[in-house]
Amino acid sequence: RGNSMKSLTRFISGAAIGLAVAVTAAPAAFAETPANMLVIANRIDDITTLDPAESFEFAGSDVSRNIYQKLVNFDPANLDAGYQPEIAESWAVSDNGTTITFTIRDGLKFHSGNPVTAADVEFSLRRAVILNKTPSFILTQFGFTADNVGDAIVADGNTITIRTDKPYATSFVLNCLTSTIGGIVDMKTVMASEVDGDMGNTWLKTNSAGSGAYKLVSWKPNESVTLQSNPDFYLGAPAMERVIVRHVQESASQRLLLERGDIDMARNLNPEDVAGARDAEGVMIHDELRGRLMYLAFSQKHPELSKPQVRQAMKYLVDYEGMQNSFLNGQYTIHQNFLPRTFLGAVDENPFSLNVEKAKALLAEAGVPEGLELTAGVREAQERIEIAQTFQNALAQVGIKLNITVGTAKQILGEYRSRNLDVYIGAWGPDYPDPHTNAGTFAYNPDNSDAANATGLLAWRNSWDTGGLTDKTAAAVVENDRDVRQQMYSDIQAEFRGTSPFAVMFQKIEQAAMRDNVQNVNLGGATTAVSYWPITK
Repeated sequence: RGNSMKSLTRFISGAAIGLAVAVTAAPAAFAETPANMLVIANRIDDITTLDPAESFEFAGSDVSRNIYQKLVNFDPANLDAGYQPEIAESWAVSDNGTTITFTIRDGLKFHSGNPVTAADVEFSLRRAVILNKTPSFILTQFGFTADNVGDAIVADGNTITIRTDKPYATSFVLNCLTSTIGGIVDMKTVMASEVDGDMGNTWLKTNSAGSGAYKLVSWKPNESVTLQSNPDFYLGAPAMERVIVRHVQESASQRLLLERGDIDMARNLNPEDVAGARDAEGVMIHDELRGRLMYLAFSQKHPELSKPQVRQAMKYLVDYEGMQNSFLNGQYTIHQNFLPRTFLGAVDENPFSLNVEKAKALLAEAGVPEGLELTAGVREAQERIEIAQTFQNALAQVGIKLNITVGTAKQILGEYRSRNLDVYIGAWGPDYPDPHTNAGTFAYNPDNSDAANATGLLAWRNSWDTGGLTDKTAAAVVENDRDVRQQMYSDIQAEFRGTSPFAVMFQKIEQAAMRDNVQNVNLGGATTAVSYWPITK
């Protein structure tokens, strides 16, 4: 998932230019969406399914966040407070730290009218483990398997008990339950649509069975998602009775639709169109820090890149400020740590800046031969190619030639996961809102052999044996004192900055352009997805 990011800066296609001409020539009639309807332009071509046990894409998590409730969830009005009770009104942890017992809130109903019960929670979480789809690791990392989940996740009356294979930080378990896979489905409705033992998976790809603020009306792939409000939502009926998300690929097209009033919000404008929309009448720009990071990675199989001085030299050959202030302007901010700002344990220390002389001295100390050539892989996305070219220019100043290979996301990721690239330029987004989601991939690599094939771990992809950070990361994920755990991640990141073969460069800022009558917008920050139910116009 971390690598399935959509580029936010694209070249305007001929089709978009044609649309611009057509719109300009049309009479200047200003359209307006209905007062009780929210219409959004967004790239939603990544959605493959809307089953919460299977959905693992950005646009899909937006939909799921509004349809399904979870045992615990984030309050859009105060994301900094962390997880809050939702279907569970309270919970208690056993003395040995392996069992959490949740008490279910009374009076909640699914969209079908069926009550939300502990049995539905048991069914939903067991189902996610048994189906074993892409995001299942978020739950199976606690030791759950299809064979043992009947004993590990158990409903009794109005309580549900979850037993993990060892004591983990309670915050780690609860953070994982806020991810899309934690969505609770209506067991009766889902099982009424079961086909060939699929536990309703085929039906739930394109239908919904939740208890959240909205229910699914339709999902038309690469075209639109339509949601209808739930008048019985436990926090009150949403003001926006209908939400329509239209798939609009091009930034220029999104901006035109917004300025004409045909949509209320545009979510994929490039910096140039943001600047243009800012000056348009009736439009405002909403900036929100998200969890996505942009980074460079250097293979430790390479005889020169594996030298400690070279690893550090590379971090002084990145023009962080130059890129932030030009082609990434307003959409990425300098951040040199693997935990996004706002996560537990996040730090703001950014010690590196472009310093060619310092890099030269480190390379000389390491005895790097003259005329070194490296190959970098980058996916075909405008801002990533520009990052690669900027880095290429800096390396040229120290006598290193960087050959850039551009390909599709699938091609470049395949090379990276096969440990074939000297340098990789990419993005990573958290899989769930807990520090272990990034620590467990950037700084954790228990078996560095080729045979381990641990492609999900970025440290493994770079052939980096983390020098002790693996053990420290394993200790942090079981630490139950929140303040101690926070300090552990701070210490891990300090060591990571000093030793790792990664140059973390930027954190994403989402700039959503919207009509100025749209209020109470929250896109989910770094930890969750967009919430439609608080929005008013």
